[in-house]
Amino acid sequence: MKLDQLSPDRVALRSPETVMRLARMGSFHQSRLSFMRVLLRRLKSENWRFERRAFEIDGKGVGHAVYTMHGPERSYSLVAFAHDLPPEQRSDRVIATAWDTTFTLFDGLPSGADIERLSRNVPLQEAGRVTSSELTVSRANRSGRLFEHVVECLSRGAQPDRAQIDAVGYLMRTTAVYGSGKLGAADRESICDRPEFAAPFQAEMLTVFLIRGFVLDLVEHLAKVRGGARAVTLDPALRRRFGIGNSTGLGMAPFLLNHPILLNNWIETREIALARVRALPAALPAEAEAFRIMLRRGRRNVDEWQSEHPVQRGRIAGLKADLDRLDRHVAGGALTGASPWDRLYTWAETALSLEGQELLVALMMEPYGALVDDLPMRMSADETAGFSIEGGMTVARLRDILERDYAWALGIDWDSPDAQARAWYVSAEKLEPRLGERHLEPVAAYEQPLAPGRDAALLFEALKREAGETRVADVLLRHPEHRHILRRVQIASRHPYAEIRDNTVGADVLPIDLLRAKLSFFGACHFDPRSDRWVRINMFRNAPFPHELADMEFAGWIYPALPEVQP
Repeated sequence: MKLDQLSPDRVALRSPETVMRLARMGSFHQSRLSFMRVLLRRLKSENWRFERRAFEIDGKGVGHAVYTMHGPERSYSLVAFAHDLPPEQRSDRVIATAWDTTFTLFDGLPSGADIERLSRNVPLQEAGRVTSSELTVSRANRSGRLFEHVVECLSRGAQPDRAQIDAVGYLMRTTAVYGSGKLGAADRESICDRPEFAAPFQAEMLTVFLIRGFVLDLVEHLAKVRGGARAVTLDPALRRRFGIGNSTGLGMAPFLLNHPILLNNWIETREIALARVRALPAALPAEAEAFRIMLRRGRRNVDEWQSEHPVQRGRIAGLKADLDRLDRHVAGGALTGASPWDRLYTWAETALSLEGQELLVALMMEPYGALVDDLPMRMSADETAGFSIEGGMTVARLRDILERDYAWALGIDWDSPDAQARAWYVSAEKLEPRLGERHLEPVAAYEQPLAPGRDAALLFEALKREAGETRVADVLLRHPEHRHILRRVQIASRHPYAEIRDNTVGADVLPIDLLRAKLSFFGACHFDPRSDRWVRINMFRNAPFPHELADMEFAGWIYPALPEVQP
């Protein structure tokens, strides 16, 4: 069905009050809109070509490699540096100074002089500097559990243990993928007009995609060096099961709070996609069957989801029960009749948990690429456009906005110790964001402005002493301490999904909800919280490798395929 045949008024977008709660955002799943999948669809549709231009790695695993993707107009090259790192130096912390591998994504084809320059800087990461010819800087460490096992098995002519692969899922995990001007790399503004980078984080996703290919080549190379003629390469089916791991902590949590317009665009786009599917008057037989297949594949993906965290294990068990319930409901004819997708989602609102509802949102998009795949192009944001404060706005108008968009915050008793139990700050020792206990640690003086609910309530109280016709510019001249939240309130008035409608410094806040929301848009799966403050994920698991793009399956490679279903 063509988009112009849909009635935009037929199904309203879910309200921000429903969507922008941390419990729901912490239940988001990857979807067709996720940035990894957006990247690979483009590489496939535009016939990007892969070339391994260099692989100068010695028997100890030391050297460099160059992996290049050639597109219709430009080429991009991952320059990888492999190091012989003693295990005791291996750390995932930001303050680490050595890694097993370091990388940069080069804009074009690097010359010998470029590689020489990069070899003096990229392995140093924060201690080095790159130029605007580099788009990202990254590093990764080996999995202590799996890397050596795979090398040893392959060197003896045997395949690694499938159970160990599934338990870990990656041979290396990245500890940072920097872009947007970090360490001297190209600013986002210098590349955002390129079609391949129009969607968010595409340079970073391309970096990780190429890192995955390099890591698998590296492990097979080391096995060949060790085993000689006995050594074998990985079975292709096993090879696909490796992704790239990532340990993500509190450093990522403030991102969603610090980028309200970008957050709005991500969430609003997802809600538009859901509304487009819900607005369909009927489900064609092929579409209904595609959904049923993806539902089974989604269940298989959940079956492979392992976590050591007791809360997440409980949520996984609940999600399995949700999928069983959903399967029975669909088998009972839920996709027949008028407006089946709208009826299915409405049923889920009371029949399924938040995990189940949000996985259903993702699965409902799967049969409808033609309906939703154009949307990621609107997910980026020029946040400088929202920086200016509308000084002529009256206090009366500002009060109305606060009462409408921040009612959730105005209803909180901010004098309660639990309401302000936490404080965000940056650790001078670790150089990482931290969430401290306000009443137990001396952190209040170092607090970052990451409590918009509290600050909005303080602004509202201050406005009670002002006349309604007073301009906000005059208020800020007397009270500049409210400038940051006033700007944010005005942004939220124009962008309905810009604000998280929960207390981010309360005693019950779970930072992992922020992490998962962001990572789901990246395309991560198999979230494994290690506490309420950091999580391990897997990226590009089951994806094709760069040399396999021509054979890529469009229909949700992130979900395990069903052997009994032929393409």
